[in-house]
Amino acid sequence: MSASARTLGRYVSREILAAVGIVLAGFLGLFAFFDLLGELRLVGRGAYDLRQIFLYVALSAPTHAYELMPVAVLIGTMYVLAHLASNSEFTVMRAAGMSPQQASTMLIGVGVAFAATTFVIGEWVAPAAEEAAQQVRLRAMSGSIGQNLRSGLWFKDERAFINVREARVAEQLEGVRIYEFDGDYRLERLTTAARGTYLEQGAWRLSEVVRTRFTADGPRTTREADSVWRTTVSPELINVLVVDPERMSAWALVRYTRHLASNQQKTGRYEIALWKKLFYPLAALVMMALALPFAYMHARAGMVGVKVFLGIMLGIFFHMLNVLFAHIGLLQNWPPFAAAALPGAAFFLAAVLMMWLVERR
Repeated sequence: MSASARTLGRYVSREILAAVGIVLAGFLGLFAFFDLLGELRLVGRGAYDLRQIFLYVALSAPTHAYELMPVAVLIGTMYVLAHLASNSEFTVMRAAGMSPQQASTMLIGVGVAFAATTFVIGEWVAPAAEEAAQQVRLRAMSGSIGQNLRSGLWFKDERAFINVREARVAEQLEGVRIYEFDGDYRLERLTTAARGTYLEQGAWRLSEVVRTRFTADGPRTTREADSVWRTTVSPELINVLVVDPERMSAWALVRYTRHLASNQQKTGRYEIALWKKLFYPLAALVMMALALPFAYMHARAGMVGVKVFLGIMLGIFFHMLNVLFAHIGLLQNWPPFAAAALPGAAFFLAAVLMMWLVERR
């Protein structure tokens, strides 16, 4: 790559980074305002005051940043390229010998940076912030996980079914009932405990334990002050009930999907969420590819504002398509890979077709 090409690449990348940053900041401010309006109706429930609301809104920002990154990349890139075209700067670049392939290569570097940023936010920052946001709301409102379910939470662990009345935090369970069945699924043992405290991987300390074993001679009951219970149920699995699958990390989705599969439970929703988590960062590259053909449209064919508006509409359509295909894939039993990949693949094919039309002009 020549020195002039590197200079052009740095210039365009700098402009795109600034534009995407401004667009993303604007979107985050707008969504924070909507979140604030939505949370204000809950003021006064427990200790949920303005301080807690502002903390909740702030902790929700990384999740919005992750979800909006491809849209911001599309709008920011389209604005910069349309602005360069309207000022004839892009025309000068083309006259200097820059082909569509070279223009695409120029955008790959900044696109990879956006994709990597999206992955980091989605895998580490957003899941931790979203979990913390939900915990802030639950604790402030004196709420508990499972309080809206009359029978509490239910888990399956091999041939045991576990019922937890409530959990104010994932590491502290209240009202634990463990129903253990034999190979023919006849009730073999019932264990109840007033509380369960997480100790280490796979181990909980149960307090005020009552065990009832059902034998041919009738039920036999024993009592213990404390007991150690080993199970695959963990605080991470309980937190799944707080955070939506689409907002969990890929590693958390893998663990929970394995847990469901080992207990012969449906995994479709979580598998689709996992594949979406893996494909979503690549959407930043697809959005940049989709924006590139608009730079080749003559300035009189559309003003910059019109192109930006079109970028907003395309971004919203992509987001809606992502959600729609996830639901359709779940209802129609599509392969999770296909349900997650189709929206991005459709937009990439549209970008390739538009570039092909541009080259034929």
